[in-house]
Formats: sequence, structure tokens, C-alpha cells
Amino acid sequence: MEDMVSDSGIWLDRPTLVTGATGLLGGWLVGDLVARGANVVCLVRDWSPDSEFVRTGHDKKVTVVRGDVADQALLERVMGEYEIATVFHLAAQTIVGVANRNPLSTFETNIKGTWTVLEAARRSPTVGQVIVASSDKAYGSHDTLPYTEDAALQGRHPYDVTKSAADLIGQSYAETYDLPVVISRFGNLYGGGDLNWNRIVPGTIRSVIRGDAPIIRSDGLFVRDYIYVEDASAAYILLAESLAADKSLAGEAFNFSNESPVTVIDLANQILALMESSLEPEIRNEASNEIREQFLAAGKARKVLGWKPRFDADTGLKATIEWYRDFLG
Repeated sequence: MEDMVSDSGIWLDRPTLVTGATGLLGGWLVGDLVARGANVVCLVRDWSPDSEFVRTGHDKKVTVVRGDVADQALLERVMGEYEIATVFHLAAQTIVGVANRNPLSTFETNIKGTWTVLEAARRSPTVGQVIVASSDKAYGSHDTLPYTEDAALQGRHPYDVTKSAADLIGQSYAETYDLPVVISRFGNLYGGGDLNWNRIVPGTIRSVIRGDAPIIRSDGLFVRDYIYVEDASAAYILLAESLAADKSLAGEAFNFSNESPVTVIDLANQILALMESSLEPEIRNEASNEIREQFLAAGKARKVLGWKPRFDADTGLKATIEWYRDFLG
């Protein structure tokens, strides 16, 4: 497949900050940035030895700063001392169930963490691009599908509210302070390196490898977007390059999606078929505070940025299955 990521020369020796480097997306994005010659600085709170970031040795090729994304003094020091030019703000608590059980810590990381990064960037004389990771969850629930970027941000449950708030805070810094911020809104990411086993893709793959019936927490009929992590990483790099080339993009938000929504049960069955398994999913119907149907239109990203995904569902899932087979032995 042809590499969608631009060969732009802006990355060579570019001081680039990534928050959330040990997460699913962070590990792949750091690898792509290192491959382009960027001088990457990663803010890491909790060390995850099994993360893609550590397993691939990326942690040995970047500067790692240990600390909390909500620490204002730390963020200002990092951006100042390393003369950061581009910021990818990915750090977040991303599990809906955890947000329901622990809303305050989720608010602290997802909302305060975002304004802390943005305020540090506002005070920095060197920052030229800030890419803020929002989510399809920022939209909350709407009757009109798929969601476009002009849909209201109206999260109601704790996790959704944090994404709505962080998204709006990013827009406010662009509008009020002319900070060069763009916002990404993705559906559900999947790919090698996701160690949150209660998510449908890694959980199903691990269950099959172990010979256990996959667990579906919902009734299996929730409809979602799923996008492969390498496509997501490419989209973040494209966003930063596009903003560097066109400052008028500041304040804009972009949906990224394969535009192929699928039910949870159909996705699980697709994984089972690819793994040639005869196991039957166990449907527990325990999910709460989640939106039943949620998927995105990506026409704006295609038109304005020239974006398109490289991986269809089968290709992305096959690569993901191979990653977990290697990881789980």
C-alpha cells in the first residue's frame, strides 16, 4: 500500500512534544515521528513496560520526562527548555467504565490536562502547532448520523463530557489567543499495543488465543466507527503538517473515519472469522452510560487535508491479530 503520510521535511530535528506516549496511539505516533528524524520529547506519567512505546525501544530514542499532564510548571519547563515547536496532546483517561467509577480523576486528566497543555503552549514563544486529541464522544448523542464537524458538542456522561470540554477549550484558545490549535475527532482506535482488554478488539483476540469465548459487555448491537492505529498516526502527522503550511486552519476540528460503521457483534464475528475460530461470543449486556449509535463523516478531512485511510477493516484487523499473537506468545 502506498504510504499516505507526507514526506514533508518539517520533521527533521523538529522539537516535538507528545503527551500520552505510552498509550495505544502514542506509541505508534512516536515511532512515526522518530522515523522522520524529529527530536521527540515524551511526557509520561505511568510507566508501561508492555506498551508499544517501550517494547519497540522508542523510549531509548526520545527524551522522556516523567510527570503529570496537569502540572502547569512542568509543562512550561518542558516547552521552554526543549524549545518545542509542535505539540501532540494525546494524554487522557480513555476508558468509559473508569470514567463512570472515577469521574474526578478523569476530569483532572482530560480537562485540566488539556488546559494545562494549551496554557503552557500559549506562553511559549516557540510552539507553532498544537494538535488536541478529541473524540467522537465529544458530540454526545445525536439523532442525525453520521456526525459532521458542525454537530453540537453535548456529552452527558463523565467521559463524553471530558471530551466535549477539552474540545471546546482547544477551540477557545485558538479563537481568543490565536494559538495554532487543531482538533482531531476519531472513532474507536484499534491496533497492536492496546492493552485495555475490556475493549472489543484486543479482548476478543486474546480470548480466541486462549481458547475462551469472547466477552461482549453490551447487547452487541451498539454501532461504532473503528479505525486502525497506523491510519490514526498518519492523520495526526498530516494535521500538524497542514497547520504548519496553512495557519488559517487554527481552531478547526476534523473527523477521521473509515466511514464503515459496524455493530459490536459483527466486529467480534469478523475477528473470529479471520482467526478461523468457532467460538461464540458471550453477550453480557452490562454496558451503561454509553451511546447506542455513533459514527462519523470524514468528508471535511478528505476535502481539506486530502486524507484517506490506507487500511480497510480486514487489513487492519489482520495486522492487529498478528501483533497480539506475537505479544501473547
